[in-house]
Amino acid sequence: MQEKIRWGILGPGNIARKFAAGLVDEPGSQLVAVGSRSKERAETFAEEFGTPNRHDSYEALAADPEVDAIYIATPHSSHMEHTLLCLEAGKAVLCEKPFAINAEQSRRMIDAARAKGVFLMEAMWTRFLPLVKEVRRRVANGDIGELRMLSADFGFRCGPNPEGRLMNPGLGGGGLLDVGIYPITLAYLLLGKPREISSKAHIGATGVDEQAAILLKWSAGELALLHTAVRTMTPMEAFLLGTEGRIHMLRPWWRGTKYGLAAGDEEQVFEAPFEGNGYQYEAAEVANCLREGKTESEAVPLDETLEIMEILDTCRAQWGLKYPME
Repeated sequence: MQEKIRWGILGPGNIARKFAAGLVDEPGSQLVAVGSRSKERAETFAEEFGTPNRHDSYEALAADPEVDAIYIATPHSSHMEHTLLCLEAGKAVLCEKPFAINAEQSRRMIDAARAKGVFLMEAMWTRFLPLVKEVRRRVANGDIGELRMLSADFGFRCGPNPEGRLMNPGLGGGGLLDVGIYPITLAYLLLGKPREISSKAHIGATGVDEQAAILLKWSAGELALLHTAVRTMTPMEAFLLGTEGRIHMLRPWWRGTKYGLAAGDEEQVFEAPFEGNGYQYEAAEVANCLREGKTESEAVPLDETLEIMEILDTCRAQWGLKYPME
């Protein structure tokens, strides 16, 4: 394996630009290729980031011998197809969250990676931010006693364009897959796989979940209340309530840099800043794993990714929401 991991980006959209910008602050990685179905888009992206290899098809990117790892940045509905393409070519894959449309697709991706012995990881960048790591450490150390309840939200108001990605069921649109996965992942990281899932959603005119409330319960009675939306602005805060205190992850908690810790009425605010735009941490994890010969990350295990996808599936089943490709 090269001293620097050579990255290709599949799908030059907005999230791909964030990842490319993050790679600038990751000394163990370099962006060497981009692939798009449009030659013009590939050229524009490559010029913006100084990327030497420009491909006008995803197949050409997957076959590029100068690429070690590929970041999948296409819409949710294409994650499985493009991940399988890259795995078949022997390329390590970092697939943008949500990992796939559903757990069934996720299993196919995981099975393919394990069968071929090729690295695969979900790109849930928030997992690696100092704030989330620090909060997990505080809870594990018992700094707020036993964690009993959690609340978190992530919602915003997008435009009503029925053809746009967020409002199009054919692209896996709606709040759950796009931003609901953030508070669900936070709850999972702190409390593990829930025993019970109860949820309600408003399905809008285009057939996607425009807003939802999710209640999770664990075997010892712990509870999490989560909100997600794409047509309603929410506070974007998280509260962790323990037997001896509480933690307040300040807005916007999913990319935050501050948290409050309180035992009683007094709350002390702590800083947890991150460098760059924060996307470099997930790239660094992939790079380190590849240099160590690993095919899976201990920080983002594939079995955890699958269990979180199963939570998303359960919520949609309770709403009667299916995507056209299912």
